[in-house]
Amino acid sequence: MLFCIIYLLTNSAMQVGKIHFELVNYFEADHFFDLARRVSPSILESMDIYSTVLYHMKEEMKLSYLAKELLSVDRLSPQAWCALGNCYSLQKDHETALKNFQRAVQLDSRFVYAHTLCGHEYVTLLPLPFLFLYVELEDFENGIKCYQSALQIDQRHYNSWYGLGVVYLRQEKFKFAEHHLHKAYNINPRSSVLMCYLGMTQHALQRNEDALEMIERAISADKQNPLPVYQKAIILVSLECYDEALNELEQLKESAPHESCVYALMGKIYKRFEMHEKAMLCFGLALDLKPPAADVATIKAAMEKLYLPDEMDDTL
Repeated sequence: MLFCIIYLLTNSAMQVGKIHFELVNYFEADHFFDLARRVSPSILESMDIYSTVLYHMKEEMKLSYLAKELLSVDRLSPQAWCALGNCYSLQKDHETALKNFQRAVQLDSRFVYAHTLCGHEYVTLLPLPFLFLYVELEDFENGIKCYQSALQIDQRHYNSWYGLGVVYLRQEKFKFAEHHLHKAYNINPRSSVLMCYLGMTQHALQRNEDALEMIERAISADKQNPLPVYQKAIILVSLECYDEALNELEQLKESAPHESCVYALMGKIYKRFEMHEKAMLCFGLALDLKPPAADVATIKAAMEKLYLPDEMDDTL
């Protein structure tokens, strides 16, 4: 009887944790996965997903402890090696992370999430509030192979459809990107992240009405996610709706005050309004927030061309 109660409690907590993971509610997911582990300390099922939750939360110590505990329970479990891989990935040691994910695949070739994590590591998808950085490995060919391997095992593994969509978006193969992101969205239609990237792809295809509709859905689905608000501002700028875009960015900087790209875009809008002092202030704030090197060059170029007419400034 006691065993049945423990099993039911553990399983229920895990399922609720997985639901919150799908909805990108990482704090709540952490709570329920942690509850499952406290009820059943030797549990392995879904701990690969829990390790990804901790990765997204940047909980390095908790993630390291989880990986160590899982290895002590069963060194031959793919969940343990996925957790260890996420641990190294969080430390930005992507080559070691990849080796650990590959070890998980070797231990169980049908462990679908290990294939997907391999794909993420090959293309080095680092989720930040407003964009994905692609650095170091950037091996799209092998990343695509890993995602396809995952989908051969489970056609409903939306994370791999999403991974393929983001790769194709990065490669500017926008039709392919839209197709794969739609596949992911049809499986998990409540994810604001999927809605947002689908809207970004539609914007790249110059279907701005569809893009705005999808971005609005993303905002409604998760009001805490700043990414769709920023993308909405980008679309509004492309439509020359500068006042509306500026209004979105003014609100966004209150909830995401440390994002350089928000101030950089505000600077570009103020430049178009010929409000040069405000533009320079925003560009300066963007640089103070230490953006990536490529963005630094773009912002400095915009500052140097601040008084040039827009048609002569190719940085905007």
